[in-house]
Amino acid sequence: MNTRMRRAAVAIAAGAMAVSLAACGSAAESGDNSDSSDSAAKKGDDITVGLLLPENQTARYEKFDKPLIEKKVKELTSNKGKVTYANAKGDASLQAQQVDTMVTNKVDVLIVDAVDFKSIAGSVKKAHDAGIKIVAFDRLAEGPIDAYTSFDNVTVGKTQGEALLKALGDKAKDGQIVMMNGSSTDPNAAQFKEGAHSVLDGKVNVGREYDTKEWKAENANANMDAAISALGKDKIIGVYSANDTMAGGLITALKRAGIADIPVTGQDAELNGVQRIVTGEQYMSVYKSYPKEATTAAEMAVALAQGKSLDSIATSKTDSATTKDVPTVLVPVVSLTKDNIKETVIKEGFYTLDEICAGKYKAACDKIGLK
Repeated sequence: MNTRMRRAAVAIAAGAMAVSLAACGSAAESGDNSDSSDSAAKKGDDITVGLLLPENQTARYEKFDKPLIEKKVKELTSNKGKVTYANAKGDASLQAQQVDTMVTNKVDVLIVDAVDFKSIAGSVKKAHDAGIKIVAFDRLAEGPIDAYTSFDNVTVGKTQGEALLKALGDKAKDGQIVMMNGSSTDPNAAQFKEGAHSVLDGKVNVGREYDTKEWKAENANANMDAAISALGKDKIIGVYSANDTMAGGLITALKRAGIADIPVTGQDAELNGVQRIVTGEQYMSVYKSYPKEATTAAEMAVALAQGKSLDSIATSKTDSATTKDVPTVLVPVVSLTKDNIKETVIKEGFYTLDEICAGKYKAACDKIGLK
């Protein structure tokens, strides 16, 4: 693990934010997510955790989640536990095959960040039937899952929408905004959208809105080109972007069309997103404590593998479309702007000042007092 990873994990271990929320959603039917002590034999530290992450387009998965989960599993098992890792690269069919492999290899527990939260249900059931416990990570997978950790996704969308309204000020209805939502196969994307609309509806004019396939920058770029063509470059006053990867793609399209100085939102606090905030190309991002989410997933996974209760870990319960009362931890989020970069990503060890302000970004950092 690199130095930044160690700093991030230590910072979170030293001062994790408090988590409090009510259970959300409603269930179509009840699943079997009873405590693992009812159905799994007690195990010691010699466990195997299967980690299935959805894609490698977004920097967080390989940069933060994987090494932090591996580190926490080792810490909780006196270095005896191991993590078997696979990345689906955005392919739901490949992820299903990866689950099959994990089942064949008899892992003790799975941490699954689903590519497609609906289609994964059959694979989740297969693992469940094989006696493997499942932690839904970051996305609420359907099927008989045993635990869930993520962020309050509706609040993420509200945070983005509120920031966009603040940036637009009294000009919020002087033109039209474009909404660049995430993938329709991601339940988080629907919740981000819900939160954003709850804030923006009636206060802005939405000229065009897209569900962006696979969250890819190139697809956001193409969607933005279409929006500019349809609306006209002089009519667009702001862009709601559900994450930083898409923000990067659509900002390229805006630049190509000669559109500048309009607010663009984001999410994930990716390094290039933070640097765009420094230069003013992007207005904000949503900072989410990946170390807290990753370590919580590892804690849940180890407890389940060892047949222990989640009562001391979970802070609420969540219903999916298929499973009721899933033990849950949702981690708070922060609106990241040029004014709080030091207090967020630098303080928690995501990035150093030198990394953010490297090369061509130094002058922009100096201009906003980031020294």
